[in-house]
Amino acid sequence: MNIIVLLSAGLHPVSGRPCPVPVELQAIGLANGVPQASVIGLHAGSATPAVLDCFGHGVAEIDILEHAAGDPAAALAAAISQAAPDLVLAGHRGRGGEDTGLLPYRLAALLGWPICADAIALARDAAGLAVTQALPRGARRRVVLAPPSIVTVHPAAPASCAFAFAAARRGILRRKAAQGVAAPARATRSEHPYRQRPRLVRGAIFGGTAEDRLKAATEIAGGGQVIRNPTPEAAAAAIRDVLRGLGLWRAE
Repeated sequence: MNIIVLLSAGLHPVSGRPCPVPVELQAIGLANGVPQASVIGLHAGSATPAVLDCFGHGVAEIDILEHAAGDPAAALAAAISQAAPDLVLAGHRGRGGEDTGLLPYRLAALLGWPICADAIALARDAAGLAVTQALPRGARRRVVLAPPSIVTVHPAAPASCAFAFAAARRGILRRKAAQGVAAPARATRSEHPYRQRPRLVRGAIFGGTAEDRLKAATEIAGGGQVIRNPTPEAAAAAIRDVLRGLGLWRAE
């Protein structure tokens, strides 16, 4: 089984220095635990120390796609399609800055592959690959995927192996030109001073017990009036008075 592990340029959350992303190191450990698996790392960008340190944690070969700053999804999808692996492993989320965790899902959409999230264990199965998922409150679920597929690794997966200096020296680094690179999409943003927004309903109960909030939401307030067949002016005036009483009408 050929497995590609996606690697990113991580930063330490305290010192800000380059370092591998822990969940990606856990993905390397899961890949090495699959019997008769060939594991290769893949990174779009430059050969930073954060990526090169992955050699010492169990990956023997790393392919570097020379990719400028921008969206790497198209370049990674082209490289994965050319390599034709059986499985692509990715971390739950990167740790380099603007990381959203959506890259594996975008790759699955570009490649047309199935994706399974939050894996903590991998095993070979007669029908494909058996993935154990981490669910909320400690629950676990077993899913069988047919290759090729993409799997994201949960932080609850087993810890990665310790750093080995000899393995880091034996690592094979290959640099490749990125293909299918799309122009980076630049979102237009506008900044303005913060303005405190008023509450929708004046006097609404946001604290207290659940019984108090349910009572306040369901009880019928007194002092209402029923208007039958009003003129448009009278109806508008009645609506304005109700909104003013709730604090939603501000005189101009």
